[in-house]
Amino acid sequence: MQKIESLEGAHIAIVALGNSQVDYAIGAENSMQWDEVWTVNSAAAVYKSDRMFMLDPASRFFDTDDAGAQTDVMKRFLPVCDIPCYTCELDERVPNAVLYPIKEIIKDTQCAYLNNTIPMTIAFAYWHKVARIDFFGVDYSYQHNLHFAEAGRACVEFWLAKCMEADINIGVSHRSALLDQNVPLDERIYGFHRLNDPMVAVKHESDWIVCENSKIEREMEKAGAKAPEPIMSPEPYRG
Repeated sequence: MQKIESLEGAHIAIVALGNSQVDYAIGAENSMQWDEVWTVNSAAAVYKSDRMFMLDPASRFFDTDDAGAQTDVMKRFLPVCDIPCYTCELDERVPNAVLYPIKEIIKDTQCAYLNNTIPMTIAFAYWHKVARIDFFGVDYSYQHNLHFAEAGRACVEFWLAKCMEADINIGVSHRSALLDQNVPLDERIYGFHRLNDPMVAVKHESDWIVCENSKIEREMEKAGAKAPEPIMSPEPYRG
C-alpha cells in the first residue's frame, strides 16, 4: 500500500466506542473541525467519517455472535459502508474493505506491539506523519467502576508515547482515562500528589512547566502559557 500523501500534517479525530465519544458529537455540533475523522468498528455506523478501522475479519460479525451487541449493526452496515474499511482480510460482503498495511507499518516503525484495533489505528496515523490526533471514546477504564477495565490501554499509551516523541500533538477527551485525562491535575504525579502543595506539570510548546500547584498559574503566566485545554464539550449557546 502506498502512503496517502494528504494525511501528512493532517489533524485527525479518532472516534471509538467508549463513553467519551459524546464529546466528539458535542464538539462537532459546536463547529470543531478535523481534516479527517476515523471511526472504530460500529462507531462508523453512527458517525460520518472518512475511514473505518475494523481489524477483525468481517466473518467475526457475519458468521458468529462473538462481537456481542455490535453484531447486528455491523451486519447491516458493512455491506453498505462507502468509506475505506481497513481490516485484516478482504471479504466480498464488505465492498470497501482495504487490507491494513501491516507489513509496511511494522517494518517502517520497527514495532509489532499491536494488540487491539486502537493502537493499529494510531500506528496508521503515526506511519503517515499526521500533525495531531484527538481521541474520543477511547476510555478503557471508568471512574464509576474501578473494578472494570478493558484490555489494551498499555498498548495504546505506548503508541501515544511514540507519537509524542515524533512531535505529533495528542488531544484526549476530559472524560477519558487515557493519559489520566479524567484525573485532576494535582493528582497525576505519584507521591508528589500526597504533599500539601502537590507538584504539577503542564506542557508548554516544546517544554514543560513543573512546579508546586500553588505556583502553576504564576509560572504559566510568566511563560506566556495558556491553561491546559483538554478536549471538552463546549458550553451550550445561551442566546
